[in-house]
Amino acid sequence: MTKTIIATEHAPAAIGPYVQATRIGNTIYTSGQIPLDPVSMNVVEGGIEAQTKQVMDNLMAVLAEAGADASSVLKTTCFLSDMNNFLAFNEVYASYFTLGAPARSCVEVARLPKDVLVEVEAVAYVE
Repeated sequence: MTKTIIATEHAPAAIGPYVQATRIGNTIYTSGQIPLDPVSMNVVEGGIEAQTKQVMDNLMAVLAEAGADASSVLKTTCFLSDMNNFLAFNEVYASYFTLGAPARSCVEVARLPKDVLVEVEAVAYVE
């Protein structure tokens, strides 16, 4: 199988030695998306809701570039800087999976890049 690098201008460019996503066969592995505006590359203003929306928009843009969408997602891993934001995060996150949510892990971590509140990565499958 051939490994294909996925890149889109509609999500933030990588800020380190990684790519936005990799596709191998019918499986897409995204890198973690943080709440950076893809144009300015600045962290979006606002709390967990605004940051989660930007993260999910970035994630959906990467998936779209790979020929996938929310319904293609098999599993996500979600990182929160404070588990007290769990309910507010869930509300925004759930709005992106209207046809049913994928498997998921959600953990609190000590710190995220650029001191953001949330990061989400995904594994998706496309025909």
